[in-house]
Amino acid sequence: MSTVGTRVFAARLAGTAVFDPLGDQVGRVRDVVVLLRSKGAPRAVGLVVEVPGRRRVFLPLTRVTSVDAGHVISTGLVNMRRFEQRASETMAIGELLDREVELVDGSGSATVVDLAMEQQRTRDWLITKVYVRRQSRSKSGLGIRRRGETLLVDVEDVVTLAAGTDVQGAELLLASYEGLKPADFADILHDMGTTRRLEVAAALPNERLADVLEELPEDDRVAILTGLAANRAADVLDAMQPDDAADLLSEIPQDQAAQLIELMEPEEARDVRRLLAYEENTAGGLMTTEPVVLPPETSVAAALAHVRRQDLTPALASMVFVVRPPLETPTGRFLGVVHIQRLLREAPHDPIGGFIDAEIETVTPDAPLGQLTRLLATYNLLALPVVDEERRLLGAVSVDDVLDHLLPDDWRESDDEETDRVMDERMETGRG
Repeated sequence: MSTVGTRVFAARLAGTAVFDPLGDQVGRVRDVVVLLRSKGAPRAVGLVVEVPGRRRVFLPLTRVTSVDAGHVISTGLVNMRRFEQRASETMAIGELLDREVELVDGSGSATVVDLAMEQQRTRDWLITKVYVRRQSRSKSGLGIRRRGETLLVDVEDVVTLAAGTDVQGAELLLASYEGLKPADFADILHDMGTTRRLEVAAALPNERLADVLEELPEDDRVAILTGLAANRAADVLDAMQPDDAADLLSEIPQDQAAQLIELMEPEEARDVRRLLAYEENTAGGLMTTEPVVLPPETSVAAALAHVRRQDLTPALASMVFVVRPPLETPTGRFLGVVHIQRLLREAPHDPIGGFIDAEIETVTPDAPLGQLTRLLATYNLLALPVVDEERRLLGAVSVDDVLDHLLPDDWRESDDEETDRVMDERMETGRG
């Protein structure tokens, strides 16, 4: 059982495993739900727990028998209904970290670094301490900034905790969720209020934000992209895969899209313009223009080095597309593919031209979604080459691109039954 008076810091709970009484893991803590009150200490009422399937549920602290920074043990009675934040609730990690507050002693403003909660004899959990960092000051007029001192103060010694109106930073929140996959961080971002979501998105590095945008529902990613300064938005689009950037640009007004394309790097903008010319649910509209493309004289060792690229999805890393120069899409004549399994079986110095699968099915850019689905399923492929009438490689459609378009538009938010129903309908359409 939790010991009365045990102090637990909210930010340190992020990612902590939650177990049932039998020792089986239920999920992981993503946030702490707090009620801010005009009088008295804020009350912590529950945990937001991510369970399998990336569903986030509410676990009341009354159903927690032990909590610390290493583990959380529940009674085993977890309501699997998706968590929806109420107007009276505040997320300790998502909304209170990095908030600027004033100290009662008149020493100035400080930034919230963490919140400490303690269980009372009534079994309620109250926020009793606030770990803050004073605003940094310059040294002796030289303009050199230094980090302000940190101190742990009673919650009563902090004012304006519940009334953050200024622009809020996100450094500490990002540190708490640093290890999360883009899809998991996107879920957390989606659950934030509009203002906080934009603040956090603006604080993300370009590459990280690009990855997260690809995982967000349409409304969220459009709001974030259009909420950024134009030059920053163009930089983020440059960091995205061309097909994902084209999808996002197709969701905003044409004049805004045209402005952002003009601000993008010329090479990235060229690929995006090509993709925007195709219909959405065709091979051209779904393909990426940046698969692994190599000439036949490339050695097996060099080819394996290319498919190790961190920015490649597993589907695109499953094969090398072999072409005659030029290697940039649209390429020279497409010769076929070499599957990664074959590469792993051959001598490192051998050229890949000797192991080409020239019989792989190809599609034209106007091939419909149903045709792509059938070919991927029939031949157990993870990607399909897209070629023009002269058999030049234009790009590749991967199985994850197809799945994104088979799933309902709001699949990230809908429940499993609704997703299954829409999937069944679209698969039936694809068979027609």
